[in-house]
Amino acid sequence: MSTPVSPSPRVEAVPPHADAAPGPAPAARPARDGIFRPLRVAGAIAQLAALGIVGPIVFTILVSLLSIGASLILVLGLGLVFLLAFVYALFALGWLETARVDGLYDFGLPARRPRRSAKPGFGGFLHTVWLQFIDPGMWRGVANSAIATVLGLIVLPLASVLVSGLVLAFSPLFEGGGAVRLAGTGIEIGAAWAIPGGLLATVVSAAALVGLGILHGVISRAIMVPSREAQLAEAARTSNVQRAGAVRAAEVERTRIERDLHDGVQPRLVSVGMTLGLAQQKVETDPAAAKELIAEAHTSTKAAITELRQLARGIHASVLDDRGLDAALSALAARSHVPVTLDVRLGARCSRTAEAAAYFCIAEALTNAAKHSRGSECRVLVREREGGILWARVEDNGIGGARVVPGGGLDGIANRVLAAGGQFRLDSPAGGPTTVEVSIPCAS
Repeated sequence: MSTPVSPSPRVEAVPPHADAAPGPAPAARPARDGIFRPLRVAGAIAQLAALGIVGPIVFTILVSLLSIGASLILVLGLGLVFLLAFVYALFALGWLETARVDGLYDFGLPARRPRRSAKPGFGGFLHTVWLQFIDPGMWRGVANSAIATVLGLIVLPLASVLVSGLVLAFSPLFEGGGAVRLAGTGIEIGAAWAIPGGLLATVVSAAALVGLGILHGVISRAIMVPSREAQLAEAARTSNVQRAGAVRAAEVERTRIERDLHDGVQPRLVSVGMTLGLAQQKVETDPAAAKELIAEAHTSTKAAITELRQLARGIHASVLDDRGLDAALSALAARSHVPVTLDVRLGARCSRTAEAAAYFCIAEALTNAAKHSRGSECRVLVREREGGILWARVEDNGIGGARVVPGGGLDGIANRVLAAGGQFRLDSPAGGPTTVEVSIPCAS
C-alpha cells in the first residue's frame, strides 16, 4: 500500500533493490521417485505431445520477432518495438514453462517475476528490459521448453506407431489376408505376422514413450531446479539482503525518532521550562499573570505527553500484541487525518514480526498520504494469501508522483518489508492514484 507523495521536496521512489526483490528461498528438491510415478509419466507424455504441436509455432513467433526487430532496428527505431515484444515473449514463455513443470512435478519452484531497475526515467526502462533479457531463470525456462518441444516432436510419431500397432494386432479380424502397413513407418507386414508385429510395435513404442516421459522429468529437474550449492548461495544472498534491509530500516527509524524528538517534543518541553521560569518570576509581583503562565505550561505539557504517546506508538503498538492486526489497524484508521476505508480479512494470526512489519508499513503509508497526497480518502486492504503470505495494499485518490528517496517514509517501508523477507511495490503515476503493496511471509 502506498501513499502518494506529492512532487514536493520529499517525494519517494522505488527501492534500490527492486530489480531483484528476494522471495522465499528455493524449496528443497523432492525425491527422484516423483519423476517415475506413473501418473506423472503419463502427464509428461501428454504434455510433450501438446508441445510437439504448439512448440514449433511458439518458437517460430519468437524467431520472427527477433529477426524483424533486428532488421528494422535502423528504420526509425521500429525494430525496438519488436525486440521489446521478443524479450517479454521470452519472459512469458519462461513463466509458463516454470508453471507447467512445477504443476506436473511439484518441484516447489517459485513463480517467475519480472525484473525491475531502480533507475528512473527512460534509462531505467532500458535497464529493466536488459535485466529481464539476462534473467537466468527465464532462460532456463526457455531452454527447457525448447528441449520439451524437441521431445514432443518425437512423441507424436511414436504415438502414431503405438496406435497403428494396436490396429495391426487386431487386423486379422477385419483384413482379408493381404499385407498391412504400419502407420508412420512405411513398413508393410503380412497377415501371418500381423499379430506379433503389431504387439512388438505396440510394446516398443510404449516403452519409448515412457522413456521419453521419464527423460523429460530428469531433464526438467536438472535445468529448472537449482543445485544444492545454488540453493545455499541463494539463501545466503537472501539473508544478506534481508540483513541489509533490517539495518537500513533501523537507521531510517532511528533518524525519524531523533527528528520527531528534536523538532517536536524537545522544543515544546523547552517552552514549558521557559514558561514556568517566567511564572516563577511573577508569582509574587503579578499572581494573575503567573497563573496564566502556569496554565499555559500545563497545556503545553499535556500536548508534549500526547506527542510522546504518538511517538511511542510509532515505536511499538501494544494493541498489536494484545488484540492483533485487525484491531491495531482499526485504531490506526480512527486516528488518520484522511478518511480511511478498512477491509481486513484474516484467519489465524501471523508471526509478530510479520504483523508488526505490515502495521508499520500501513501506518507510514497513511502518514505519507496525509502529508503529501492531497487526497480525500484512503483504502486499506489486508488479506492472507495462499502460501502463508500476509498481503496488504494502501491506495489513495491523491495527486500521485510518489517516489522512494533514501531516508524517506517509503524507503523505511521498503527496507522493513525487505528485512521481513517480503516484497514491496509502489505504483504512483502522475495524477494518481498512489498504491503501495506489501507481501510478507506470515512465518517471517
